[in-house]
Amino acid sequence: MANSVGWGIIGLGNVAHKFAKDLALVHDAALMAVASRSIQKAISFKEEFKVPNAFDSYEALFKCEEVEAVYIAVPHSEHLKWSLMAMQHGKHVLCEKPMGVNLKEVKLMVDTAKKHNVFLMEALWSRFIPAIQKTKELVDAGEIGKIGYLHADFAFYGMDRDPKGRILNPALAGGSLLDIGIYPVFLAYLLLGIPDSIETSAKYHETGAEIQIAIQFTYPGAHALLFSGLSSNSAMEASVAGTDGTIVIHTRWHESQAISVIKGAETTKLELPTVGKGYTYEIEEVHRCLYEKRIESPLWSHTHSLELIGLLDKIRAKAGIRFPFE
Repeated sequence: MANSVGWGIIGLGNVAHKFAKDLALVHDAALMAVASRSIQKAISFKEEFKVPNAFDSYEALFKCEEVEAVYIAVPHSEHLKWSLMAMQHGKHVLCEKPMGVNLKEVKLMVDTAKKHNVFLMEALWSRFIPAIQKTKELVDAGEIGKIGYLHADFAFYGMDRDPKGRILNPALAGGSLLDIGIYPVFLAYLLLGIPDSIETSAKYHETGAEIQIAIQFTYPGAHALLFSGLSSNSAMEASVAGTDGTIVIHTRWHESQAISVIKGAETTKLELPTVGKGYTYEIEEVHRCLYEKRIESPLWSHTHSLELIGLLDKIRAKAGIRFPFE
């Protein structure tokens, strides 16, 4: 494909499949290589998506000249290692969230991007979907007045998962906070910024992984109540309320197709459907930045990722969430 960006994907789980399907919807994207520690999985992925190259080594993919940008879809605990290696091979990186498991890791990743002059972005895809974009636009424009309250939750039942898998295994940075709690924390940060204080309450699995956490952010004139969990389902709805109205981001809010603006007795529903699953928008943002020769996105910059992981570090410290490799 002429003038297309050649992509590679490492870590070929469920998220990688969703990403690959959306990548096919972006006109100037070409999936050129995939890699898994299992060559059978890599070949299966290659055949499903008609990819030219399949490898059983991540490093082999980084050496593939047809790959310009790499989507890192391995477990959280491996983001640092493989992102660094990709950038050291001159590849641009879109790394699944959280970009690193703590501030020290993210700082090292950002420093490496600058050193090698390559693009690096955290794959916080919800930042780019129309519903979240419109919500931020309305809040920033003062459409609902001065914000006083934000609520966001994200929970599903995951207690039937393999205790050794990435969800429930502390050795893999498991737990609800970094896997799904990052979304509510991101929304509060995006719309309200850094809080003055943080309070938390967490529940734990027998493996030691945190499986449920309630978080309160306090701002000078507002509160944000946030929740994530693996022990039950939640409504997965988000709302932000101000002096002049409320915006409701419809369930499942992190991939929402609509928002409602409520002002008194009047409710206006805005239909904001995504193209594909919604990964298309972050892919297009990567392409835009590459064409403009940027090493970070102004919409989700290195500073944004550093400040978000800083908040997650503070939440973990408050709740006593520690990983054995730290």
